[in-house]
Amino acid sequence: MPSLVEFNTLAISLPEVSVEPHFEKTSFRVKKKIFATLNEKENWATLKFTPEEQEMFCKINPEAIFSVPNKWGKMGWTHLKYEVLSEEIVLELLKVAYLNIAPKNLKDKINFEEF
Repeated sequence: MPSLVEFNTLAISLPEVSVEPHFEKTSFRVKKKIFATLNEKENWATLKFTPEEQEMFCKINPEAIFSVPNKWGKMGWTHLKYEVLSEEIVLELLKVAYLNIAPKNLKDKINFEEF
């Protein structure tokens, strides 16, 4: 169950991630493309999945992982109540979101853990 600081640490542990403001949120980017945002006031993150990944991941814990309730959600953007989930799950979800955005040369640097 990662804290706000731990979520930040997990996100920036991925190759070549930059952190920039995005409206009232913090965004995590690779090559200027956003793969995750962090809403510090609400204690949730929003990650970029494919719609198929979103459907699968929301089944893990529907109260902690759920579609953004608008057109962005239909494109795969998914809210994540990171404090409710294990650090391992949060990191693996961050990796999936990262891989959806990262260029090929960076994708090859990502490994997944088996649970």
